[in-house]
Amino acid sequence: MSKRRDALRTALRLPPGVVNPAGYDPAATPTPADKIKPRKGRARKALAKSTGPALASLQERLYAEAAAGGGRRLLLVLQGMDTSGKGGVIDHVVGQLGPSGTSVATFKKPTSEELAHHFLWRVRRRLPAAGQVGVFDRSHYEDVIVVKVHHLIDDAEVAHRYEEINRFEADLAQAGTTVVKCFLHISYATQRERLLARLDDPAKHWKFRETDIDERQLWSEYQAAYAAALEHTSTDAAPWYVIPSDHKWYRNWAISELLREVLVEMDPQYPDVQLDVRALKKRLAPPH
Repeated sequence: MSKRRDALRTALRLPPGVVNPAGYDPAATPTPADKIKPRKGRARKALAKSTGPALASLQERLYAEAAAGGGRRLLLVLQGMDTSGKGGVIDHVVGQLGPSGTSVATFKKPTSEELAHHFLWRVRRRLPAAGQVGVFDRSHYEDVIVVKVHHLIDDAEVAHRYEEINRFEADLAQAGTTVVKCFLHISYATQRERLLARLDDPAKHWKFRETDIDERQLWSEYQAAYAAALEHTSTDAAPWYVIPSDHKWYRNWAISELLREVLVEMDPQYPDVQLDVRALKKRLAPPH
């Protein structure tokens, strides 16, 4: 892949070493030097007019490839604090793709049945099928970050789960699943604005939970938990990308560009179907 085509992934990919989310500006709009700086109107237009259709075409090719026996798939993992925009990405980015070739799984608080199994059990059941672009709205990282913040498991178990996740994602990559992990990074102030906006709009009251305010009181603990998770689970097989998400338009543009870059590199192909087109058209000709 050319440097130009790969440049945004390089700009957003988490560097190795200790990670502190506070060191990243959630209102930034990083762009490679060889690309035009995105602006709100231009980015929205690009998603609707160029990037979106390109994603749909690439996803159709991936789906068609699987119909002929191919086993590749793509998994987009979305993690972030409440109001960081996971649903917005699904609506505005993933919504550009054909529904038959996509799947969305949301991981909330584990049920009693799920708690009776290994923490990856419920995740394995929702992996995308061959040819699909799958999306995890929250993911297996909930079972490290949330439980760590609430002291439901000790540090030894947290470290063990990091290791299990790394093996799990390496196995996925080995089996033909390209994993794209995005940390949607927002500021404390932006979260407050978005929570207040939900309260101001009766149509969004269904989204609001009083526990969101309780969790907000643990902001520092969550930032530390995310920093540790990002540090220990950003691997060559499944790297993390830090997506500044204070600006919704940038978040959507950046993730759509990441997916486009990944799918272009995967280069899915329509199957080579041998048809006697002339004979088939003759059969479809109207009777004389």
